[in-house]
Amino acid sequence: MYNMTQNLKEVKAVGKYLRMSPTKVRRVLDQIRGKNYKETVMILEFMPYRCCEPILKIVKSAASNAEHNRSLNKKDLSVMKRFQPRAQGRAFPIHKPTCHISIYVGTTI
Repeated sequence: MYNMTQNLKEVKAVGKYLRMSPTKVRRVLDQIRGKNYKETVMILEFMPYRCCEPILKIVKSAASNAEHNRSLNKKDLSVMKRFQPRAQGRAFPIHKPTCHISIYVGTTI
């Protein structure tokens, strides 16, 4: 059986404790998942949502990590997947929504 992950190079960038609703962030992340880097940047620059700015910053950080640490070209990168933990802070009466965003960009060899 052939393992697909052997030919996959992934690089990660994380944004933690972003002060926005995970549901609203997920709406934007669903639009960019699976797109290449250039298309992702273009989509995020023209979307009218407040969460696009920090997501764009994380995507650019992941692309820079891939370029400097793994010597990958930005034009070959695509957004791979995203993880988001559950909401925290149930001990406080006021729930302020925060989210963690992990963006993986990668390329197949």
